[in-house]
Amino acid sequence: MAGYESKNRTSRWISVAFLQGTEADAVLGLIDRTGASAAFDYLQPRDLGEATTNAALEDGYVYDRIPAGRTDHIIEHDGSPYALTYSRTYRYVSLLRWHPLETEIQPARPAPRRDDIWAAPRSARLAERTVTL
Repeated sequence: MAGYESKNRTSRWISVAFLQGTEADAVLGLIDRTGASAAFDYLQPRDLGEATTNAALEDGYVYDRIPAGRTDHIIEHDGSPYALTYSRTYRYVSLLRWHPLETEIQPARPAPRRDDIWAAPRSARLAERTVTL
């Protein structure tokens, strides 16, 4: 994903995949046998891009930071937009993807017109503003 920065990011994390129970056991075994990179490779095809983003935003699976508890392991790949969290205690594996905030921002109102004197900077309005009620 172009533009990913691991430091000073203005972003959120969205859930791509969450496996628990026997589904998670298979991935946890993969991590034990071959390492976390194999788990990333196994779970990344579940990311369907915009469809995954939209589903996460609609369902509320969006986080300001990577969600994790005391028993969780967190792994981020340098230069990758993905993070993996897992817990052997609670038998789950989660893949998250970094998502920039800019795509979520919706303007509250349209931009002011150039000829609207009330939209001009305050310093430009002070000298010419006279209001009579």
